[in-house]
Amino acid sequence: MMDWKSLPAFLAVARAGSLRAAAEQSDGTHATIRRQIEALEAGLGVQLFRRGADGLHLTVAGRALLPQALEAEAALLKGFNAVQGLDREAAGRIRLSADPMTAHFLLAPVLAEFTVLYPEIEIDLHLSYGISSIARLETDVSIRHVREVEDDAVGRKLFPLAIGTYAAEAYLDRLLPEAGPEGQGLTWIGYGAVPELLEHIQRSPFPKARIRHSIPDPAMHLHLARAGAGMTVLAAWVQARFPELQRVPGTAFDTSRSTWVLLHGDLKRVRRVRLFVDYLCTALSERRAEFIGR
Repeated sequence: MMDWKSLPAFLAVARAGSLRAAAEQSDGTHATIRRQIEALEAGLGVQLFRRGADGLHLTVAGRALLPQALEAEAALLKGFNAVQGLDREAAGRIRLSADPMTAHFLLAPVLAEFTVLYPEIEIDLHLSYGISSIARLETDVSIRHVREVEDDAVGRKLFPLAIGTYAAEAYLDRLLPEAGPEGQGLTWIGYGAVPELLEHIQRSPFPKARIRHSIPDPAMHLHLARAGAGMTVLAAWVQARFPELQRVPGTAFDTSRSTWVLLHGDLKRVRRVRLFVDYLCTALSERRAEFIGR
């Protein structure tokens, strides 16, 4: 008899390439994943993975099973969505994903107001600068600032998100008048080897300003810029929240991204999700001027 409980473990290892990585991605343990794979292999009477120097690889039998397992996973997810879509109550749980900067500085009051209006709806908030997959049911609702939506989702494109160059007003008053013609004497707070941001610096009026540090966290950039450590690239809404920050004179906004609120198509009929998305879009639209840098 097929051990259906072991299929998620099989897919996790096939995707991750190791037991440990599969355990981390599925919130399980190394031992549990190993037992499930061994049980599946025993039930089928075949070896599904072989160990190589760089991890686990599918055998011929494993490659034959993979498309069938993916099809079974997709059917199961579709079934879950169908059940969720029957919900008509303004109660239950909603999983929301957003980037930490937006959540910490803009979403907190919005979520607080919503939970007062709808006390039976619970929010599970996942904060990450990565993108949680709606198609794979990693999240129900997602706020994204992107150029294009690649996920299989429906949603609303709200407005452009302006990205600008910011520094503390005191920093600019002190150093900008004495800076060289291409920014000599000024400092960029670095994000590390991020090509897009390095290109932003080269296109700016200050390509010769020194890049210091490697700090991938935008929130830390915000705090360092406020403290006068240099110039950095941030969303335009920071100036409304932190008036000590100023857009650096001579710099332009990058408006190639837009702010989206996305959800799985099957959840449009779920009343709690529909209420939440409507409220979220209205609340963010009220802050439109901050997002577009006006």
